[in-house]
Amino acid sequence: MGLLHTAPPGSGRRPSYARGEMDAVTLTVVRDEMEAEMLCGLLRSNGIECTYRKSNTAAAISAESGGFAMAGPTEVLVHEPDLDAARRLLERR
Repeated sequence: MGLLHTAPPGSGRRPSYARGEMDAVTLTVVRDEMEAEMLCGLLRSNGIECTYRKSNTAAAISAESGGFAMAGPTEVLVHEPDLDAARRLLERR
């Protein structure tokens, strides 16, 4: 699988793959970037590529604050074929 590239914050575009045309899917929404990074660490340690981005609401708040806000709803994204395995990991957490 190709690497997951994030779209610019607040662009409304979904991340895309470096190779292939499949879209990433939202696994869950967490409170902030710190929680998203911890969850992605768990997923990566189990062989699941992961990235995250601000939700539309959080992106708007971040834009208003000069782009430096870490707090706010953050979407955790995985490759679509990994979604079921990622959900099973969340259930065990």
